[in-house]
Amino acid sequence: MNRTWKRLSVISLACSALFAQANASATGLLEAYQAALKNDPLYRSAQADNRYGQQAEVLGRAGLLPQVQYSFSKSTNKGEQTAPNFLGKLAMSDLDYQSSSKGVSLRQPLFALDNYARFKQGQAQTLQSNAQFDARAKDLMVRVLAAYSDAKFGEEQVALYTAQRDFLREQKKVNDLMFSKGEAAKTDMLETQAKLDVAEAILLEAQDNLQNARTILAGIVGTDITALDSLKEDFSVSRLIQGDLNEWKTTAEKNSPEISAAKLNLEIAEQEIAKSRAGHAPRVDLNASYSHGKSETVTTQKQDNNIRSIGFQVVIPIYSGGSSSAVSSQAVAQKDRARSDLDSTRIKVMTELQKQFNAVRVGAIKVEAFQRSVASAQTLVEATKQSIKGGIRINLDLLNAQQQLVTAKRDLAQARYNYLSAFLRLKVAAGVANYEDMQVVAGFFSGN
Repeated sequence: MNRTWKRLSVISLACSALFAQANASATGLLEAYQAALKNDPLYRSAQADNRYGQQAEVLGRAGLLPQVQYSFSKSTNKGEQTAPNFLGKLAMSDLDYQSSSKGVSLRQPLFALDNYARFKQGQAQTLQSNAQFDARAKDLMVRVLAAYSDAKFGEEQVALYTAQRDFLREQKKVNDLMFSKGEAAKTDMLETQAKLDVAEAILLEAQDNLQNARTILAGIVGTDITALDSLKEDFSVSRLIQGDLNEWKTTAEKNSPEISAAKLNLEIAEQEIAKSRAGHAPRVDLNASYSHGKSETVTTQKQDNNIRSIGFQVVIPIYSGGSSSAVSSQAVAQKDRARSDLDSTRIKVMTELQKQFNAVRVGAIKVEAFQRSVASAQTLVEATKQSIKGGIRINLDLLNAQQQLVTAKRDLAQARYNYLSAFLRLKVAAGVANYEDMQVVAGFFSGN
């Protein structure tokens, strides 16, 4: 007897060590998020787009700064010249000579309304790029949590359905044994077998879903992940959000990157109008140049010329075939579209905000309800087992009770993940999600 207990103790310690090692190698939510920041293709694309957008302000400013050019040319000229000689007769002579020229020119816009509008537009485009990148960065948090939760929920479903199948297998053995002894009806065997066949099919589907979920998560984090942190056993619904819906809407109006990007798009359209209307305005430039030429023409062979000039150039547009008016009309239409897009974006953000705000509140209630449901279903299974022994309940009652327990556990797990997802999506919709919020969500998992 003592040897048996010692052997069981050794096995228990070995299993505990393996379990601890598995947990140590499990990938946490924060680790997955940090890996996604480095490897997620969509996020890396967003980074490249943002680097591209940063140059819009630089390009716009370039139109207000001096334009300096340097030019250099060198030529070999070959020709012939026919002219009277000292005897009065026409004579031909070669005109072979080297010519060269070099110079520096400067152009500084002094009054150019289109360039100034282009500069303001470039500033808005860079800010819009920043807002769009901010939106995509926050979307990464949601995608990581969604993929991580789907993969972990897939694991939990596989575990639940595996336990259900194993229970049905054991129940089938019991039914077969009792039937062989004449203590059970054949219908008990058939009922259990039917449930077992369905359980096998559900388990296969859950395994496929788990593999797909892991593939999606691997595509985001850049590496295969087989072990994930689990939700804590003492998962308790805490008050994650403060304030009412109106306060959250005010926050979103100020901080939502999507709304900010739409507002900046409207400003870009306004500057496009200013730029197009500048086609009717005069332009004044300061021009300065210095050039040095040597033997530039036939008549200036062997002569060096140094020329310095400075002056103003005024260009007054008079008529361009109607293109300026057409471009201006297009710009006005673009502004109207941008204003409509802003309204549409604001409606979209506020709708999402209200949806997630309600999801957080309802989610907390659902988690608590499903926790009670799991406890009740567990009690029902135990009570049904005792009732069968007393002849009050039958085999089918136990199968149904077990199925109810599996369903309750599955729904509880789903409610927990939905609750955490709604919290993070609410912060994202309001434009205030940050790394600390990921830490809060990660705190609901073991190992964090």
